[in-house]
Amino acid sequence: MQIRWTELGSPAANAADGHQVTVSGYPVPLLGQTRATRFLLTEEPGCCPGCAPRHPSGTIEIEAQAPLPLPAGAMRLSGIWHAHTAEGTASYRLSAAQPLDAPGWPGITRRRALAAGPLMCLATAAAPNGARAAVTPADARAVIQATTTVDIHSHAGGIASMTRMRSGGAFAPVSAPMRQGGMTAVCLAVVSDSPTHRLIDGHIHPYRDPAPGELYAYGQLAFGRLHVMIQNQGLTIVTDAAGLRAAKPGTASVIVAAEGADFLEGQPDRVEVAYKRWSLRHLQLTHYRVNELGDIQTEPPVHGGLTDTGAEVIRRCNRLGIVVDVAHGTYDLVKRAVSITTKPLVLSHTSLATRPSRFSRLIVPEHGRLVAQTGGVVGVWPPASLFPTMDALAAGMARMADAVGIDHIGLGTDMRGLVGPSTFPDYDRLPALAEALLGAGFSPDDSAKILGGNYARVFEACMV
Repeated sequence: MQIRWTELGSPAANAADGHQVTVSGYPVPLLGQTRATRFLLTEEPGCCPGCAPRHPSGTIEIEAQAPLPLPAGAMRLSGIWHAHTAEGTASYRLSAAQPLDAPGWPGITRRRALAAGPLMCLATAAAPNGARAAVTPADARAVIQATTTVDIHSHAGGIASMTRMRSGGAFAPVSAPMRQGGMTAVCLAVVSDSPTHRLIDGHIHPYRDPAPGELYAYGQLAFGRLHVMIQNQGLTIVTDAAGLRAAKPGTASVIVAAEGADFLEGQPDRVEVAYKRWSLRHLQLTHYRVNELGDIQTEPPVHGGLTDTGAEVIRRCNRLGIVVDVAHGTYDLVKRAVSITTKPLVLSHTSLATRPSRFSRLIVPEHGRLVAQTGGVVGVWPPASLFPTMDALAAGMARMADAVGIDHIGLGTDMRGLVGPSTFPDYDRLPALAEALLGAGFSPDDSAKILGGNYARVFEACMV
């Protein structure tokens, strides 16, 4: 008997109590755990290690007699089903669990697999004829050379490290890997709310309120450190559409960005200060702290979405020529942002989920379509917990393209910002991603759009 996730909480799932069943899903390991006798199973992979739905009906507790290997992708298990209902809620457990030979989701077709992204981590992506298309490294390089490649969200170099920030530690290489891989420009983001959040039980949460002026001062320190790295590594700052058009693959350019507008401390006038003093051209409204601008996906809502202050910040960004990024913001925040903005929006780093768990960083198709409605771009990120291979990442991009349209997706690596390992650890891996996109059935033109062409169009539209 197969138990499906859509059946959890239903009479059918409860009636299976005590029966032998099979279930498919994603294991939620503790950090560093590769085998376990007890763990949780979820419908969708978490956005980071240890991430799981907080409601009991969103998980299945797995018990095995011997430690089971915990794959990065989906697994299929057989065991005895246990259903427990109390006070209108249900929780489920699978005991005597044994892995089945066929991993992943039963009955999935090749086309569904290509568009499934996190539903199935593919060993290889399927071409339309059922076999991987013959793609050469030269084909991949041709795609890179034909477009303006852009990583729309990055902390490369170690600019977001509080320890390095305060100690003046050395930067990791950025320009050399960019030139090697053919990356034209990177949206390098400072993080001004770092002093107030930390990793707690596998999740990033704020743990204290900032002192008045603290996050503004920390933001200035972060912007300053970013500019030191730019100078040290010979990077070029892009400040307008002409600058991005002039940039070429391998020239190593930077769009100065901020993840979270917490450095504003609720004062919209500071947007113009950052624009002039630090060349800020890409601003993400929220991060891991519910701030003065709006609510975030990973904490309970406080404002009901975007605040009036957040709306004013969007208006000022539109007037000045700053890309507005709604990553980490709630669906309600994005809805109001869409009603306010006169320029395309960006959601720089996420992935698609059928039913994201509460407080997940993943999004449903409707969330992404709101951004696409403005002419904007949704960046797909590469956590290995979601996409363990480049081919799986390409499949995730295919799924996002099916949801929001090929003109509205991009690459947002969150480099050096992910909690766990990345499938795209540095920019010298760009040709491998281009090759995977071509092998997955994307045309050269569509691959070029994903690798930066779409963001370049949005950036130009946002400039004044």
